[in-house]
Amino acid sequence: MGYRKLSEDVAYIGADDLELDLFESQYIVPEGMAYNSYLILDEKIAVLDTADARVGERWLSNLSQALEGRIPDYLVVHHMEPDHSALIAQMLTLYPSLTLVASAKALQMLPQFFEGIATEGCTMAVKEGDILDLGRHTLRFIAAPMVHWPEVMVSFDETDGVLYSADGFGKFGALSKCGFYGRDDDDWACEARRYYFNIVGKYGVQVQTLLSKAAKLPIRAIRPLHGPLLEDNLETYLSLYDIWSRYEAETDGVFIACASIHGGTLAAAEELKRILLEKGAPKVVLSDLCRSDFAENVEDAFRYPKMVAMASSYDAGLFTPMYEFLHRLQIKGWCKRKVAIVENGSWAPSAGRVMKEMFGAMKEVSIVDPSVTLCSRLKKTDMPLLEKLAENILK
Repeated sequence: MGYRKLSEDVAYIGADDLELDLFESQYIVPEGMAYNSYLILDEKIAVLDTADARVGERWLSNLSQALEGRIPDYLVVHHMEPDHSALIAQMLTLYPSLTLVASAKALQMLPQFFEGIATEGCTMAVKEGDILDLGRHTLRFIAAPMVHWPEVMVSFDETDGVLYSADGFGKFGALSKCGFYGRDDDDWACEARRYYFNIVGKYGVQVQTLLSKAAKLPIRAIRPLHGPLLEDNLETYLSLYDIWSRYEAETDGVFIACASIHGGTLAAAEELKRILLEKGAPKVVLSDLCRSDFAENVEDAFRYPKMVAMASSYDAGLFTPMYEFLHRLQIKGWCKRKVAIVENGSWAPSAGRVMKEMFGAMKEVSIVDPSVTLCSRLKKTDMPLLEKLAENILK
């Protein structure tokens, strides 16, 4: 995906990366990643963000093609994270008359990423409510701290009704794979949800603040820094962000997270799934934490209102895939959920104790009784306990 005209005087100049293995060196991206960037060609010309260094050459080519020999006046930096700002220094070198427009916090961060960068006389610090007049287009800046870095600004084009939303409303996936517009995306919510809870999700309060500001704007389109451009069904995207950022469950059902060493705990999890469905659970999702994408597991833990954590004991503690999963839930702010615990141990069960301690450190997480202890393998005598556990978590 490269240069593409969005209107007579606005262009898309972002680039796809189809070879990236791990976004932020931790999230698998089988459909690649899009680094979005935009150009407003008005009386004054504004470039809205750059891109990641991996796609730098293509981005510069897209910019040159769109400019057609003209010189940009402004480079607007909504977000200083390197996947959107890697080419700032090159831009200042290529266009010495360029003015860098960003929040004061972003300008303060510049030397951290570009040692020795010379910015004297070429920066403009903007804050909430400030306006950048380009001629026909007017950009109004809105502070969005901690969505998901402290320096983040978004901007609203008052002429076209476009919200340039930084990382907000982003998703995993290259546009050439997932579709340029949200309407072209078969299931926008799937990868947008995984992106939100793993990248932005800890900062739900700050997202709510941004949503309250956005609600006062006549938004006709949302253009994020990752993922498809959103023009149709904006109510759907805004509604999902509202649910996610309030930490409410999106889909009724139960998520079973299982960490099994030799298969005994996993067999019990499969049996519990059958029991839950038999007892009327609308949906039950079972994940083997040892063999699945950790980011999808975090996503599902937030998606459903109820979870069962089933894990083996290990080294007098908790089997590491479950420990790592619960640690991620802690740092992502998992809360307002109901959880049941099943531990397994061949001689000294310890997993349940550690899981209770970890859940105890999370806000508004209620533990369902009775917790169940298995000894190596599920037995007939364990079935009444699983039945009771299923009944209690479905209440």
